[in-house]
Amino acid sequence: MPLFLQNRQIDRVSSTSELFRKHSHLQENARVFRSKTPTTVDAKCLLYVQQREFAATNPLDKSVTIIGSADATTCHLVVLRHTGSGATCLAHCDGSRTWSEVPLIVKAVASLTGEMKDGRYELHLVGGFDDESQTSHKLSLNLLAAFQKQQEEIHLETCCITEMNDEVVEGVHRPVVYGIGVNVKTGEVFPASFPTRGPAEDLRSARTFTGGQMVEIYDSSKEQVEIGPCKWTPNRDIAFWLAQDDDTILQYLSTSPMAEPPHFVQHIKSTIQFLLNHPTADSLFPGGQPQVFRRSAQGGWDCSPPPSPQQQQQQQQQQ
Repeated sequence: MPLFLQNRQIDRVSSTSELFRKHSHLQENARVFRSKTPTTVDAKCLLYVQQREFAATNPLDKSVTIIGSADATTCHLVVLRHTGSGATCLAHCDGSRTWSEVPLIVKAVASLTGEMKDGRYELHLVGGFDDESQTSHKLSLNLLAAFQKQQEEIHLETCCITEMNDEVVEGVHRPVVYGIGVNVKTGEVFPASFPTRGPAEDLRSARTFTGGQMVEIYDSSKEQVEIGPCKWTPNRDIAFWLAQDDDTILQYLSTSPMAEPPHFVQHIKSTIQFLLNHPTADSLFPGGQPQVFRRSAQGGWDCSPPPSPQQQQQQQQQQ
């Protein structure tokens, strides 16, 4: 089914400028959205999504109020919500496998919605900017086209992407909004910043850095974050980057070196150091089991011990 806008079908477009020219109210909505002051989200209610991750839940979740993600330069942040069930998914897409990722997002919301007929699917797209290589523009078009290929009727509500998320600071193009949150109780989508980005921030970054593809990180039925198991091969050569200056790292390890947030280089170095400390991932996943985190009474995510061999056997029998 095609995408819908104000209950009318949207035709395929060849550029984002064509989209905004044909549907001028999207421009105004984007201006209003990007003018909002980012909300600093309390870690006690947050489920943070990193690059090439997605998470979905519903309003009955007692462990999560906000799903959020940030550090999107050319990347796009995607929120899909069903207004009837309240089921909500947020994904951080970087263009690596857009056409296979969008169906995962739709499936995540559909599975939580079930057979409910009341309500509709609403889509919010935020991210990218007017970058020189047009990486943002390509991702914007691919996301729009991929959602148009889905069977469900999907209504585009927010479209603050590429040129509508662009500003020029001292002659340099950069995004206005780098991060967003979505309140899974109310459906509100808003610009956001996040002091904490766990659990297992370095592990999750290492998975993406070594080529891991889009993955779901949350089991809403158990209200727990599940990371891995994942694999990578030893690579001592990456130690080279720890001795390089910031400009070199930005130039070679970023899609948008002039627009990255201030902590980008330290984040990359921390990820590389983690990979050097853990040449393989085997020891991080005893028995080939994922790392599991549950919300603690204090509001953080506590790591749960891996299941015993007896528990693993019971789980296999149940499957």
